[in-house]
Amino acid sequence: MSRQSYRKEKNQLVYTQQHLANERTYLAWIRTAISIVGVGFLATSLHFTMGIVRNPFVDLFTVFLGIFSCVFGLVIIFTATRTYREKRQQIIQETFYSSNLRIRMISTMLSMMIIMVIIYFFIIM
Repeated sequence: MSRQSYRKEKNQLVYTQQHLANERTYLAWIRTAISIVGVGFLATSLHFTMGIVRNPFVDLFTVFLGIFSCVFGLVIIFTATRTYREKRQQIIQETFYSSNLRIRMISTMLSMMIIMVIIYFFIIM
């Protein structure tokens, strides 16, 4: 570690608010991931406990929705962790790079999940 990077890392008290904001953002992403996984479990468990429609296609679609929500939750957790670490380094190095690609990816996956839930409701009606 160079002397300048050591000095920057040591003087991070100046950037306390940025670090705390980064941590709050990370925790918000984690809460979002937990909520998305919960929605998948809720949809799957309600479908199989209520037994409204006993159609193999609908059953398979519901299981896929549950698995998709779990995978989506994991993607959010890994993405949030990586983004947190990168933002931490950017704060230390006094630089900033936007997270456009990750935001678009998560927005696309969330849109897909919402469309699947809508399709599910139309199928069971």
